[in-house]
Amino acid sequence: MPTPPKHRQAIVTAAATLFRRRGYAGTGLNDIVARSGAPKGSLYHYFPAGKAAIGEAAVRQAGALVERTLERLAAEAPDAGALMVSYCGWLAHWMGQSGWRDGCPIATTLLETAGEEEAIRAAGQAVMAGWVEVVAGRLVADGHEPEAAGRLAGFGVSALEGALLRARVERDAGPILEAAEMLGRLYRL
Repeated sequence: MPTPPKHRQAIVTAAATLFRRRGYAGTGLNDIVARSGAPKGSLYHYFPAGKAAIGEAAVRQAGALVERTLERLAAEAPDAGALMVSYCGWLAHWMGQSGWRDGCPIATTLLETAGEEEAIRAAGQAVMAGWVEVVAGRLVADGHEPEAAGRLAGFGVSALEGALLRARVERDAGPILEAAEMLGRLYRL
């Protein structure tokens, strides 16, 4: 059985954190090396295509974490409205703990790169489609028609992204909690 990559995970995790907080352009390879503790040569070993490949991996990893969280909450919540209220409460707490330095784990990277880095854009598209699928699945389970559920879920993801941006700018959980309340109402039949 092959041994797992020694530094790859640390590099991706460090990059995801730094990109979320400082932005893709504001994060250099030396920053990633310093935060990850990996030797600089590991960057080139695991990511020979450079920073864009690290960005793609960071978006996929961070997006998968959000999807797993949504799946867990969807399984625990009595309905899709409660899922959104629970998730938004978690987001508000997490952002507040970070001193409003954190926001959506992929938005900053995607806003800076989607127009120029196709692999990162495609990773972001796939990740967000996964989020929408989880929420839509819960809406369908609650009795919504599949097409309407997909649109409602897509709207919910968009609303949350805007709420996260407002919360970060305003340094206040209010926008997230407002989104939670409104999505909770909208999603209940």
